[in-house]
Amino acid sequence: MKLRAARTMVMAFALLAMLTACDQTVGPVVAPVTVKIADLDGTTVKVALNQEVNLDTGSLATDSYSGKVADPSIATFTRGGKDGSADFNPGLTPHKVGTTEVTLSNSDGGIQDVQFTLTVTK
Repeated sequence: MKLRAARTMVMAFALLAMLTACDQTVGPVVAPVTVKIADLDGTTVKVALNQEVNLDTGSLATDSYSGKVADPSIATFTRGGKDGSADFNPGLTPHKVGTTEVTLSNSDGGIQDVQFTLTVTK
């Protein structure tokens, strides 16, 4: 009988540990900042540390843009593209508070680079 009680107690603690591990508190979901690439050249985009920047490519292919972030410790560029039937815009993911320059290039001929400043705030 004591062995059964001990097993039950161990199982209960294991279950509690698993449930506690699943209960990770996630902060509030913050909508991304969406900007049209055609409107970005020479501007400053301000974004909170917990926000993504969604780069709207307009009528151009979402995978036609590449990006260079001058200080990748502040933010990184994610290339757009298709995944099955979904089409994802390129974007920027902030990593720390600061300011950096961003250059977007398009693989379609005749399109000039777009340069802007990204400021990440708290």
